[in-house]
Amino acid sequence: MHLHEYQAKRLFQAFGLPVPDGEVVDASGAAAAAARSLGGAAWVVKAQVHAGGRGKAGGVKLVEDVEALGQVVDEMLGSRLVTKQTGAEGLPVNSVLIEQTVAISREIYFGMLVDRARERVALMVSAAGGMNIEDVAEKDPDAILTEIVNPAVGLQGYQCRNLGFALGLQGKQVNAFTKMISAAYRLMQECDAGLLEINPLVVTADGDLLALDAKLDLDDNALFRHPELSELRDASQEDEREHAAQQHGLNYIRLHGNIACMVNGAGLAMATMDLIKLHGGAPANFLDVGGGATADKVAEAFKLILSDPQVEAILVNIFGGIVRCDLIAEGILQAITEVDVTVPIVVRLEGTNAAQGLALIEQSSLTVQTASDLTEAAEKVVAAIRGAD
Repeated sequence: MHLHEYQAKRLFQAFGLPVPDGEVVDASGAAAAAARSLGGAAWVVKAQVHAGGRGKAGGVKLVEDVEALGQVVDEMLGSRLVTKQTGAEGLPVNSVLIEQTVAISREIYFGMLVDRARERVALMVSAAGGMNIEDVAEKDPDAILTEIVNPAVGLQGYQCRNLGFALGLQGKQVNAFTKMISAAYRLMQECDAGLLEINPLVVTADGDLLALDAKLDLDDNALFRHPELSELRDASQEDEREHAAQQHGLNYIRLHGNIACMVNGAGLAMATMDLIKLHGGAPANFLDVGGGATADKVAEAFKLILSDPQVEAILVNIFGGIVRCDLIAEGILQAITEVDVTVPIVVRLEGTNAAQGLALIEQSSLTVQTASDLTEAAEKVVAAIRGAD
């Protein structure tokens, strides 16, 4: 689960990481009060969306008087910000973060993430702060320094000092850096975060360290341990269908093809999409209904994929291990009768009660094709698309 910058910074503050003073504004006309509360004569206005590259897209602006501040805030609120990470549709700006300006001496990159290959937390730093770390890694990989944390002993002080010295920090800055990174590691552990990023982490003109930006991603699977954090989810920043799927316990990711897939099991879903591509089709989504799918759950999944206007055909591929194929068939038929289906449907069922499930479909008055194996199913659904063309 992604957090907004202001939400991440509130957690930073709670764990002792230094951040600039800021005020969140979500209503037109509230900028002047925020400016008075913060003080100063210049402010930075940041659109709050779940995407990077805001500065290059006009989502971060420096203003130097209260009147201009109000205008910029009013322009941002209610708009849609398009960055290289959002796609052409952009994301809605429902709030902005107003912060005091900071006199910056230098910028550093700091990131901490779960390295799944190593099964460890990895710390990354670079003197090339403020830049996209992906670009730095591609052009000058030696500019990125790493430390890997052994979970048996946790983050060690010498690891923080090694990174601090490598970055050219000196004296009290190394101690401040060590304290800051230790707090970030504690935050990551206690909040079950998968990614924590500060870009840039700045050294101010006074020599202090400050998290000028903040990115924090939480593990969805651990949110049951953090009900207070799960309340921070902003559904307006998520794909509407993906959010609806989550409410029904479905794993759904929208893609860019025209053949919808409904499968039980992530591995089987990947294989299904591969077969569709192999036979010349393009998957419209990844949809895993899970191993314990019920007829109602399948019906909801069917409605979800049919709500996507780019879908021109549907391939259902179910392996009945725990789940019974006859219940899946009932869910399919239930969904078709409840939703106005105008696209071809191909169903492949295998495993527990597969014969009964296929019989239910074939005996219905609905136009649904069945297939005996995955290859035949992929061929049929691609052929149905081509026939419609």
